[in-house]
Amino acid sequence: MKMSEKTLEQIKYQMGRVKAVGGFYAQRLADVDIDKIKSQHDFEQLPFSEKADLRDAYPLGLAAVPEEEIVRIHSSSGTTGTPVIIPYTRKDVDDWATLFKRCYEIAGVTNKDRIQITPGYGLWTAGIGFQLGAEKLGAMTVPMGPGNTAKQLQFMEDLQSTVLCATSSYALLLAEEIAKKGIGNKINLKKGIIGSERWGEKMRQRIADELGVELYDIYGLTEVYGPGIAINCEYNTGMHYFDDYLYFEIIDPKTGHVLPDGELGELVITTLQKEGAPLIRYRTHDLTRIIPDDVPCPCGRKLPRIDVILGRTDDMVKVHGVNMFPGQIDDILKEVEGASSEYQVFIDHENGRDKITVFVETKLEIEARKDFEKRLKDTFKSRINIGIIPKAVEVGDLPRSEKKSTRIYDYRY
Repeated sequence: MKMSEKTLEQIKYQMGRVKAVGGFYAQRLADVDIDKIKSQHDFEQLPFSEKADLRDAYPLGLAAVPEEEIVRIHSSSGTTGTPVIIPYTRKDVDDWATLFKRCYEIAGVTNKDRIQITPGYGLWTAGIGFQLGAEKLGAMTVPMGPGNTAKQLQFMEDLQSTVLCATSSYALLLAEEIAKKGIGNKINLKKGIIGSERWGEKMRQRIADELGVELYDIYGLTEVYGPGIAINCEYNTGMHYFDDYLYFEIIDPKTGHVLPDGELGELVITTLQKEGAPLIRYRTHDLTRIIPDDVPCPCGRKLPRIDVILGRTDDMVKVHGVNMFPGQIDDILKEVEGASSEYQVFIDHENGRDKITVFVETKLEIEARKDFEKRLKDTFKSRINIGIIPKAVEVGDLPRSEKKSTRIYDYRY
């Protein structure tokens, strides 16, 4: 992605701000002479920042404004260590609402829609982000939050919600409950805005078919506003993102070298307008690619695009010396006839070898499952050169989640 002069000036201004206030970035950029950054190449020599760095800045070491200008904080879960605290100014909150409103508009949502929001509220950015954008758009919001599926369905039916905002796991759970109760004809959903976790084509198709909706992938992360920084349009040719607020790079996760547009690598984000906690070259660990400009989207928008998120560099597991990502498993299931979207992988180590057991849901009859398991095993071997123990199970046998689903369990360590 070619950097414009305006973008470079915005980044240099942000660097000046964070250096002036002290804290994490002042130390990280201490040896950097901002005036000597004249080009994209110069910018690409700057150091990266990581989630561990942000944790080290706990609680408010990332703040680039006086405390009296901070109107809200959001935080990562902190399940893997000290949480990351992200401060927001009034402008940050307004900008986030603007970005999210743009996402709704790209998805064809209007102020005549009724938007049912099922992700969590509180320190997590999800629920409140969906609501901010909907209110900015002028649509009616139904701020349900997570859980209480019976009440979700009641409100969906009684209020005739037209848009569902959810994780893919919870959208699937709701779709299955609607089918089970036979109330599909009483539900008026038209669109689903799905975020928080990656999902494969099989799962997308199941949710779309069972809910009877158009689906849109929405992307974001707590450190960078939250959800609402990218979304696909009706042509589903990648996710449009907003380069007036964000600068995206794709790097080789091993070397840190910037990759050409079109090549798969790790997404790195620099914020251009964030006041409370600007980020310079932040490594997201999300795997995607920038879609080249010479492949325009049929929708006609001039916004740049990234591809769907394949997975995360830290989701990768190595088995039999081969790197494996959840996205690869989704692609395999797409090829195997009879495979549902839901699977779980259990990895263990026995007798000096890795043992990989893959459970996949299917609607196939019992007598057809032996052949199904063989096809599953052969496809894993031919596509990613991994030997597995395939296990076919009934649809609904694997656990469902109101939040994010765990797909891979590694018991070797």
